[in-house]
Amino acid sequence: MEHDSIFLMEFPIPLEVKTVTAGLRAAEYEAYLVGGCVRDLMIGRTPKDWDVTTNAKPEDIVRVFPDSFYENDFGTVGVKTGSEDPKLAIIEVTPYRTESGYSDKRRPDAVTFGDNLEEDLARRDFTINAIALDDSIGHIIDPYLGQKDIEHKILRTVGSPAERFEEDALRLMRAVRLVAELDFALDGETAAAIKEKAPNLKHISRERIRDEFVRILNSKQPMMAIVLCQQLDLLEYIAPDLTRGIGIDQNQAHSYDVFGHLLRALQHAADKDWDFDIRLAALFHDVSKPETRRWSDEKKDWTFHGHEVVGSRVTRKALEDLKFSRETIEKVSKLVRWHMFFSDPDQITLSAVRRMIVNVGEENIHHLLNLRICDRIGTGRPKEQPFRFRKYKAMVEEALRDPISVAMLNTDGSRIMEKFHMKPGPRLGWALSALLEEVLDDPKKNSIDYLDTRTEALLALPDEVLKDLGDAGKKKREEREEEELQNILKKHHVC
Repeated sequence: MEHDSIFLMEFPIPLEVKTVTAGLRAAEYEAYLVGGCVRDLMIGRTPKDWDVTTNAKPEDIVRVFPDSFYENDFGTVGVKTGSEDPKLAIIEVTPYRTESGYSDKRRPDAVTFGDNLEEDLARRDFTINAIALDDSIGHIIDPYLGQKDIEHKILRTVGSPAERFEEDALRLMRAVRLVAELDFALDGETAAAIKEKAPNLKHISRERIRDEFVRILNSKQPMMAIVLCQQLDLLEYIAPDLTRGIGIDQNQAHSYDVFGHLLRALQHAADKDWDFDIRLAALFHDVSKPETRRWSDEKKDWTFHGHEVVGSRVTRKALEDLKFSRETIEKVSKLVRWHMFFSDPDQITLSAVRRMIVNVGEENIHHLLNLRICDRIGTGRPKEQPFRFRKYKAMVEEALRDPISVAMLNTDGSRIMEKFHMKPGPRLGWALSALLEEVLDDPKKNSIDYLDTRTEALLALPDEVLKDLGDAGKKKREEREEEELQNILKKHHVC
């Protein structure tokens, strides 16, 4: 096997890592840094984690490092360093190993510990991850010419691409993710094999697919990565709803089809380094334009009535399928639902703005505003925030100073219980919710005197009447939501 380069190089390696490798060598074992950390060092990036490989077996590693743990089937031992840096607190040490049989296209049927570094490198996915470093002398072992691929910014597999992707189908997505993270290009043979093996993603758990998807969206080039996923037939196994927007022309306000618009909105969120939830919402915000698209003879243009309502439900199902957390699903679905908020400051009131904040959640309102910016840039417009939008943002900031939640009322449960000699119970919650509905319409009512007077009147009401008043706001919003959805379904024959 050819070694492209075996020479001395100096790299900034943390003391915690050097201590582990030196400890193995002192015990007369081999020790090399390997994988992503070596790749990142060569690219000039700071590694996020450090992996060590050795000819020592797991029990040997534990003997060398008594303060370690071994709880897996692949021989990896976690060595505790005592570092205050979480990235260096545990260094993973894995014996040389070979793998065989990948019947489920996810993990090897058998793992055998070995004594040969080059056999260990042969099992790895991509050439840029199959480079080993002896950190004691800067000795590089590179049997698959990974350094050349790093120099030319090419991603290719170790050996046969078809075989590597047959072993672990998640490598199909990992290839795209690495291209996006590193700004590399795919080797032609590797790309062809990805397209051929794309259906193998069906064998991968949705959780593992979700994790790679998250890393793709969090990269600096998510637009390019999603396009690549689509070109290589991966997207239909990740988020098939997105593919429906390909070739779907929009109205005159848009320069791109639905798919192109979503990707440009996503990329703007990445360019601004905004939170993941904004990126995810940007990618899905117009996902239901294809099924809500209708031609208007009056406008001589396409319309998409209710796409945000339908899209919120489609987004929820897509994220549930990908096993996202409940918190993420709720937040992103809300952002999609309300991204079409009316923002003409000359035609809306502060009361309307306050209710919009209640709809989306105070904690989400700034993310909603940023999503709207992504939406605008995604149309092809160069200006991020026109004058009207800046005025609307000012109204939001003003509205946020008004009470928009029970917690912002000038009274609370403890005070009401003490003043009106109440015990904890549902009547207390109903009363507070009823007070909030009044204050949303008129913030001036958020005074202690008014709230006390109104609370006394509310508490005199029978349970059923008080409950109706307390639930009125939420009930109205839910009823409006359902009515709007049903009207869309009926009018536009949307499923």
